[in-house]
Amino acid sequence: MEKQWYTISVYSENNVGLLNRISGIFLKRHINIEGLNVSKSEIEHVSKFTIVVHTTEDWTRKIVQQIEKQVEVIKAFYHTDDDIIYQESALFKIASHLLFDERQIQNIIKESNSQIVTVNRDFFVLAKTGRRHEIDEMHDALEPYGILQFVRSGRIAVTKAAMPISEILTAFQEN
Repeated sequence: MEKQWYTISVYSENNVGLLNRISGIFLKRHINIEGLNVSKSEIEHVSKFTIVVHTTEDWTRKIVQQIEKQVEVIKAFYHTDDDIIYQESALFKIASHLLFDERQIQNIIKESNSQIVTVNRDFFVLAKTGRRHEIDEMHDALEPYGILQFVRSGRIAVTKAAMPISEILTAFQEN
């Protein structure tokens, strides 16, 4: 089977230690978590883990089955990139003098549709939201000028198709 990108969505109760147990499932199988985001979901008191992996569908299916065995997990799903709408965010900290001395920096900002978040005497910060490859391209374009700091968020995603999770969560909440 061919490796591809999968986004795993895990809906769970918000309990201490669950993230550690979920990451252990990946560790045992020697599968790297490429992106991770945890937030509240559309249902009160239910958290959503969004986990990005690059592996085969068979491994992804097995991982989701193992995750669902965790007591606090309500339901887990996996999706290909074609099944979802997703974004990541990144911040780039760059030396301030480059903003004025290097015309190409201004072109990179404009072409990448990024935003200047703050500017001070020593540095400025750019924010970029988009797909992983768009952030990677901006990183590659800025790297020759010197990136003082770089941070990228985990993927956030919603499915294109209706999700049965709303009914599952509503039933869970009523119990």
